[in-house]
Amino acid sequence: MSPQRPFDQAVLARHGWAQAVATVLVTVIAMGVVAALGLWAAGASDLPDHAFPRVVAATVVTAVGGTVKLSGSAGGLAGSKAGLTVIPLSVTLTGALVLGAGFLRPLRHRAVAGGRELTGWAARIAVLWLLALLAPAYAARQTFKLSLGDDTLSDLGDLFGVSPEVGFTTDVPQTLLSGLLWSAGVLVLALLVSRRAPLPGRLLRLQESVRPAAHAMVVALLAYVILGALIALVVAVARGHVPETLAVILLGLPNLVWLTLTIGLGATWTGRVEGPFGLPMPHVLDEVLRTSDTATLNLGTLAEHDGRVWWLVVVDAVLLLSVAFLMAARSPISVRAWQHAVHLAAALALTVLMICLMGRISAHYGLSVLGIGDLGGLGGKLFLQPQLWSAVGLGALWGLVTGFLGALLARPVRRKGEITPADA
Repeated sequence: MSPQRPFDQAVLARHGWAQAVATVLVTVIAMGVVAALGLWAAGASDLPDHAFPRVVAATVVTAVGGTVKLSGSAGGLAGSKAGLTVIPLSVTLTGALVLGAGFLRPLRHRAVAGGRELTGWAARIAVLWLLALLAPAYAARQTFKLSLGDDTLSDLGDLFGVSPEVGFTTDVPQTLLSGLLWSAGVLVLALLVSRRAPLPGRLLRLQESVRPAAHAMVVALLAYVILGALIALVVAVARGHVPETLAVILLGLPNLVWLTLTIGLGATWTGRVEGPFGLPMPHVLDEVLRTSDTATLNLGTLAEHDGRVWWLVVVDAVLLLSVAFLMAARSPISVRAWQHAVHLAAALALTVLMICLMGRISAHYGLSVLGIGDLGGLGGKLFLQPQLWSAVGLGALWGLVTGFLGALLARPVRRKGEITPADA
């Protein structure tokens, strides 16, 4: 075996433990800052008992798929129940972009990398990520006392010994497992999306089939987020509610814009809003879901309240045709139009599946005395879930059509592997 040259040693040294520590530290800080700013804009800084840092920690935990358990108590003659399932995808997206960029940065000048080298670099990041995740996982625990409202309810509460409390804590082992899977998914996706990151020799075939489609989907998702942020800021300036709008952007903008992406494809979601819970933006979603029974959320039901939702179909069509053209223009000339269509169909179907799994929302809280009723209007329910497989099927169909059309539009563009008379 020939000795390593100084240049090779320098390349390998650029992704050691120090670089892994920096990558993980910057990722955690970025997620914490985005979560803190979003919660501050939402008014969470006014929470009692100095709970704000713990709520920030809980937000970071849920952003990587961790479990935050809600608990409640209300005294001997009363009972309470609570539950919450939601992922703040703005925080998730921030962490994924920072972690992925930190993982790829030392590899950007490489043409090929061995599987053992990439595995070792990813393992360093994963180990340090698990250690860093322990801090928010143990910090995310707090109990709040709830007010019963007016004097009459407060007197009834004193009479029955009702002192409602709600709190949250973290399932640490489950959080660490979810955090590990999340980081692994981010690193794998970063390798697939990047056009310049080196791949092991056995995986070089992915360069032509998987990478262009994966890159196209990331561009589409980020474009939707940027477009949604611009619209939200314009509406905030025109109509007010700037703090609430900033809270939505910094905590849950992808939850909303990627939901509209699937609705524009024709997907159907079902849900219901009851009590004090609600969807922050846009208001039409809250109107459709605030019914006495489970509501259906799709283009038809939304159009009954606002006919402008049909523009979602146009936006989806333009966006997907654009990324399909980009994918085909950056692919070798040897890839045929029907292959582009299949690649984009698979990529869009997986993207819709990811949105449906991560975009589901479930929240409820209830308080009863002697097993009867809901005291003080404190109860509420919110859930939103997709009709999963029909949404995935529609994504695949859209991918087939736009992938094929994009490939046809890209034919006049010179691509890798094409020989022109000037080259001969």
